[in-house]
Amino acid sequence: MTKKIVLLQPIAPELVPIIDGLLPAGFSASAIAGRTPADVKAGVADADYAVWWDLPVTADIVAAAPRVKLFHKWGVGVDNIDLEACRARGIRVARTTGSNATPVAEFAVGLMIALSRQITFAHSTTIAGGWAKNEVWKQSRLVSGKTVGIIGLGSIGKGVARRLGGFDCTLLYNNRNRIPEAEEQALGVAYRSLDALLAESDIVCLNCPLTDQTRGMIDARALGRMKKGALLVNVARGGIAVEADLVEALRSGQVGGAAVDVFDQEPPPKDHPLLSMPNVICTPHCASTAFESSRKGVAHWLENIFRVDRGEPIPEKDRVA
Repeated sequence: MTKKIVLLQPIAPELVPIIDGLLPAGFSASAIAGRTPADVKAGVADADYAVWWDLPVTADIVAAAPRVKLFHKWGVGVDNIDLEACRARGIRVARTTGSNATPVAEFAVGLMIALSRQITFAHSTTIAGGWAKNEVWKQSRLVSGKTVGIIGLGSIGKGVARRLGGFDCTLLYNNRNRIPEAEEQALGVAYRSLDALLAESDIVCLNCPLTDQTRGMIDARALGRMKKGALLVNVARGGIAVEADLVEALRSGQVGGAAVDVFDQEPPPKDHPLLSMPNVICTPHCASTAFESSRKGVAHWLENIFRVDRGEPIPEKDRVA
C-alpha cells in the first residue's frame, strides 16, 4: 500500500519535480490546494505523514489526522504546532535542523550590509529619478570593524559568525547554553549576557527560536539597553521583538535602523508602521527560501519520514516530540 505524504500548504510547481525525484516506490506526496484550516484538515485526513512550515498545526488539525505518524517541520521553528496535542496522540514531531542554516545566515549578513550601506534607499531614489549620492554617503556606515551581537548561536547563528569572519568584526553571542571554549575560539565569538551584548553591539542579529523564554525578549527595556543608533536584524521569529516597542525605538532614534524578515502576523497588515518607515527594510519571511537549497531540505525531511516508516529513531538533533 502506498504511504501518503501531504504538504500542508500550496507549493510552487517548480518544487514538484524535486520532491517526486526523491520519492522511492511505495510513497506518494502531494500538497493541499488552499490555506484555510479546512484545507489543512482535509489534507491530513488520509495522510500517513505530514510536512508543515508556515501554516499552524493546531489541536483540531491533529485530531483530524487519524493515520499521521509524524508531523515534520520544513524548517526549525516549532512554535506553530500544538506539541501537547501531538504527544497525547502519540504522533512524532521532527524538524530539519541545519538544512536552512546557509540561506538564512547569508540573508542575515546581506540585510546587515543593505541596512548599513543604505542600499534599498539608494535603489528606490535612483529608480524614482533622483541621484541621492550625498544622502547615501551621509547615512551609510560600514559593517567592517563593527561589534555584532548574535542572539541564538545554533546552526544559523554559527553560520552568521562564520560569514562575518572576513569583516574584522568583534563577534559577541548570547545563547541558552554557552558553547565550549574551543568552539568559541574557532568561531571567533565571545559570550555575553543579554544586557551586555545589547549594550556593546553596533548590530544585533536575532537568530533564536520563539519560546516562552524568548517571546517579547526584545522589548522597550531591551531596546533601551542598545547603543543609541544601533541596528537590529530579525531573521528569527515575529514575537521575539515587541513590534510596537521597536516602532517607537526607531521613531526616537534609539534604534538607528531595522531589517525585519518576520512579523507577529504574516503577512502583516498593509498599514503596519514598520512597512512605511524609512529606516526599515521589510522582507516576507524569505530568509530561508533559496531555491538552490530546496532539494537539501526535501531530502532531509524525507529521510526522517523513511526512518519512521522503517521503525528507526529520528536523530536527536531533529527530534522534537
